[in-house]
Order: sequence, then C-alpha cells, then structure tokens
Amino acid sequence: MSKNILKPAELEWDDNGQPISSQYGDVYFSRASGIEETRYVFLHNNHLQQRWRELPDSGGCFTIAETGFGTGLNFLCAAQLWLQTAPANWRLHFVSGEKFPLSHADLEKALALWPELGDLAEELKTQYPPQLSGFHSLWLQNGRIQLTLLFGDAADMFEQLKGSDHPVWRRRGNPTVNAWFLDGFAPAKNPDMWSEALFHTIADLSDSGTTAATFTAAGHVRRGLQAVGFKVEKVAGFGSKREMLRGQMVTAPIIEQLQEALQPATHNSPVAAPWYLNLNSHSAKKQAVVVGGGIAGCSAAHALARRGWQVTLLERHGELAQEASGNPQGIIYPKFSKQDSPLSRFGLCALAYASRYYQPLWQREGFGEQCGVLLLSESDKQSADFPKIGERFANSPELVQWVNRQQAADLAGLPLASNQGLFCPQLGWVVPPKVCRELVQHPAITVVAADVNKLVREDDEWQLLNAEGKVIAASETVVLACSHSVANFQQTEHLPLKRIRGQITQVPSNDSALKTVICGAGYIAPAHQGQFTLGATYNLRDDDPQVRDSDHQTNLQKLTATDTAIGKQLPDTAESLTGRVGFRCTTPDYLPMAGPAPIASAMNERFALLHKNARAHIPLPGEYHPGLYISCGYGSRGLSYAPLAAELLAAQICGEVAPIDRELAQALNPARFLIRSLKRG
Repeated sequence: MSKNILKPAELEWDDNGQPISSQYGDVYFSRASGIEETRYVFLHNNHLQQRWRELPDSGGCFTIAETGFGTGLNFLCAAQLWLQTAPANWRLHFVSGEKFPLSHADLEKALALWPELGDLAEELKTQYPPQLSGFHSLWLQNGRIQLTLLFGDAADMFEQLKGSDHPVWRRRGNPTVNAWFLDGFAPAKNPDMWSEALFHTIADLSDSGTTAATFTAAGHVRRGLQAVGFKVEKVAGFGSKREMLRGQMVTAPIIEQLQEALQPATHNSPVAAPWYLNLNSHSAKKQAVVVGGGIAGCSAAHALARRGWQVTLLERHGELAQEASGNPQGIIYPKFSKQDSPLSRFGLCALAYASRYYQPLWQREGFGEQCGVLLLSESDKQSADFPKIGERFANSPELVQWVNRQQAADLAGLPLASNQGLFCPQLGWVVPPKVCRELVQHPAITVVAADVNKLVREDDEWQLLNAEGKVIAASETVVLACSHSVANFQQTEHLPLKRIRGQITQVPSNDSALKTVICGAGYIAPAHQGQFTLGATYNLRDDDPQVRDSDHQTNLQKLTATDTAIGKQLPDTAESLTGRVGFRCTTPDYLPMAGPAPIASAMNERFALLHKNARAHIPLPGEYHPGLYISCGYGSRGLSYAPLAAELLAAQICGEVAPIDRELAQALNPARFLIRSLKRG
C-alpha cells in the first residue's frame, strides 16, 4: 500500500461559490442542486430509507462505502437520513476513500453552501483529520455514526479492508459493505479509479443483497459491476443527466478452494502466508469480559460498549488505574520519524486518533488540558531531522509544525535554550485515573473487583478462575488487557513481554508560566494541583516498587538535558520531591499487541516450513484461540496508543471495518513473534 505523503485537493471556485477539481477538471456535485443529487442518486437508488426503517430491533451496524469523499456531502446527507429513520440502537458506519482530500479551509467553505446540514457539518469540521495518508476514524452524534476516512488511492485503500491479500482467502474474513456510493469523478476524467481491481475489491467486500449506485452510466462501469456478480440496471439520472446505474449483488461470492492449492510446500510463494488471518466465527451474544482496569482495559471496554456489547471489566485492585495508568498526569506523547516504518506509521495514526478521542474530556474541568506538546531534540542527529520532519508534514500543521527558538519560547511561556522544536497543537495531557473512570461510565459496563489467575475453555466459552479455582466470570469473548500479567496465563505465556519500572517526580509549582507540555530526554507538564510532573525513569530488570531519591535526581537531570533553561526555573526544594512508581509493559519491537491470541503450538506446527524457507508456500490461515484477544505492550505511550488499539480490537471482535489498514493490523498481531521466530530459526 502507498505510504506517500498526501497531495491535497487543488480547487477552483466558480461564480456560485461551488468547488471544481483542478486535478480532474470536474465538478464535485451538480450545479443544479448538489444536495438533491445526492439524495436521489445515492440515498434513493440504494433504497436506504426503506431499508433503515425495516432494520430489526436487535441492533447492529449498517455499513456504507464510498469511493470519493470530496466535500463530505454524501456522508452528511446519509447521516441526516440515518438519524431520521434508523432505530436508535443501530450504528451507521460510513467508509469513504479520498485520494486528494480537501484542506480544512476548503472543506469549511464548501460546507457553508448547505446550512441545512447544521450540527452534522459542524461535527465533521471539528473532527476532520490532518492530511495524512491512511485510515482516520471519527465518531459523531454520541456514537450513532462512525466515519472512517481512507486517505489514498481508492483501489489500494479498499483492498486494505480485506482480511487477507492471499488469493485463496481474498473473500474470507472480510467486513461486509451493505451499500456502495460509487462517486469518483467522471470515468472519462478519472479512468484510473474505475479499475478492474476496484470492481473485484467491491465484490470481495459485498454479500448477497449489497447494493450499489453511481451517477455514471458508462458502459465499462456497468460491465465491471456485472462481471463481479452485480445485477445492474440503468435508471433515470438526476436533473439533465439522462441515465445512471444502480445494482445489487445477486449471489454470495463463491469460495473456491482446491485441495492441492491448500497444501504447504517448500517452494517460494509470491504471496506471504496468511498467518494473521483469524477465521473464528464472531460471537452473536455481544457479551465480553475485559481483564484489566488501566487505560488498555477501560478503552477496550468502552469501544465494545458503544457497539452495543455488555461488558464485565475485572480489576484485581479495589479501584481502577492503580498501576501504570495511575499517574497524576499523563502525556499524549508524540514521536516523529522521516521513515515509514510500522512503528512510525502506527504512532501517527494513534496520535491523530488520540487528539479526537480526548477532545470531549479536555472540554471538561479536571480531566487535563489540550495545551499542545513541544518536542525538543535529544541529540544532534534528531536536531538535524526536525526541519525535515516539519517539511514532511507541512500539509498537516494541526498535527505537527516546526518552530524556531522564539516561537518555541512563546509557546512554552518561558525562556528556552533550545533553538528549535516540533509543536503539536492538538495534543496535551490528561489525568489517567479520571479518564479510566470516565470511560467505564457506561450503562453496558460493569466493573468487578476480582483477580483472575486462570483461563479454562469449557462448553464454547471461557471461564475465568481465581486463585481458589472459583469461576469469577464466563464469556465467549475475553480481552486480556492486564499489562505484563497477560503472560501469566497458559494460553499466552509464550508472549515476549518486558516489565519495565518507571518513576515519576512531582515538584511543587512556583510562579512559572509554563503553558505547554515539553518533551525531550525527559518531560514536564504544566502545573496540576500545585505540582509539576516530571518523568520518567526507564529501569529494565528492576522490580523495586519504592520511590527512590536517586530516581528523582535522574528525572531532574533528564529535564536539564531536555533544555538547560527549564531546570533553572524549578524551585530548589529537594526535600519536597514526591513521586510514584509504575511498571510498564513493552514488546521487543516497541509496537503494542492488539489482536487475537494465537495458539502457539498449532501456529508453530502449521507454519513450520518457514523455518526452512521464509517465503514457503503456506496458503493457510492462522490458528487462534476462539474469542480470546490481547491488548498490552504499550510501554510509555499507553495514553497515545490504547484508544486506537481498542478500536482495532472491537472491530476484529465484531467483524467490522478496522480503523487501521491490514498491514498495520498485522504489525500489531500478537502472533507476529511466533512467525519471526520460525523464520529466524
């Protein structure tokens, strides 16, 4: 999949204030009436009003996929109709691709044309993501509507929604789209989008009854849809346009599996083994148990609850957030790179999501502050990289921007010795225990104080036992989000988790005017309840739970190393220093684990040929414990990573469109270490 920096849409505006694409020389919507065109072409011809009124009372998710987001008009019209007609216990998931996203300013200008879209348009403008390629998940209308924007080439981005790129399994393990809005620019002006590859991907993501509508009546579009299983008809077009197309998938895709194609072989395969593919069926009960009451567990419980699941959260302490998530202040910590590694890509996606995730809490008293985060260099190499990073993200100043010495000092509110920095205006700090408690304030979440010691599979469900062997809870679906304790269970003891001690330091605040979080070799946050929070140490193979004076000095030294001017402005009151110790959980590649729990013995047996040939032909899916999922390994970035990872887990558990692409989901899959070990011998 392409990971290039996006090129934004280039627009011209006609005399009526309507946008025209300079890239394609085409209009975004009908000059007669864009909003009526949308309602006729896409809403009416996908029969949405009738279908939504007839949805069953059981609740669920209805998914629309669109091939060109443009100004967001189609999305807003669909969302408006959804709120008017769909049952309250159903959720609309609107998934839209866009190769050239509008800038925030152009989006606002375009949406001003339709004041009748009101609050929905305001929510979209508030949450509209930075111009980063990849997936962006937005939640609107108190969770009734989810919007996933796929910034990149339509065929590439929609292909990433599939569970696997292996030809044997390309139609298994996929989310299902219920209706398609095929709305790229006219085929004559944008032929690349209307490709055979896109039509095949549309079929792979569709099922019997999936509908499609498009403004065009071009013959190759009609033939392309028919070739992949749609029954297509021409109907009257909108306004002066004579005809358009609509269609319906008439038969479920047929899975052809030739026995000889499924036999592993030592010869090289052009396609990687689909070890990451989990074909276990999804639970119909919509009940789950989450183990762990830190940010990982609370965000996972919240993600499932807003999908209509009943969740029991088990926490071994009497209160939530008593371990690594218990610090008085937590930083939404940025890390940027010139590279497109999985770690840097996930970090960017997670930061963009976190800035939206905490936005409602930042607007309330006592949960933290969206004060921005100023990143200062830790080395000469990093200092040399900062201008390049600023240039790389020049189209996303709301995410990160390069600042000079004076700008950095003005943002911080105090003199700095550093001559430059990177500033993230939409980030800040939170109070982790309050965030955890707020996330589980949901009628579908029940918090229980209990210590789980063992997992046993009985009668198609997991039984969770305490030290005395008593069943605490039982469910078909379990999420282990209990940090390094995840490896205490027999099913997950093979996971390579590290336990790392960290100590923060609190310094009484003085009259310092610090206005933003500053991060470098260490970090400092603006004063909260009369204290500055500094941190944090990083002690591997150290199990001491006690606060140490030596670690306070280490944190003060790190702060001085971050910027020599900051430490001089702190009060010299060594006897007043306080702190807290927590134990982080990390992985060998510093990426978290978020996904299904692999069956280690079965995976090692099934993919044993990788030991002889890392490219061996093994066209088989992975072997995973039914209904058992893992969320851990967030290190010092739990507040940044856990919300997006929780959305990934919830999507996998529910069989929905994921909030990140397939390649990134593989990079977070807990089975990755088993596969790497086999390949390395």
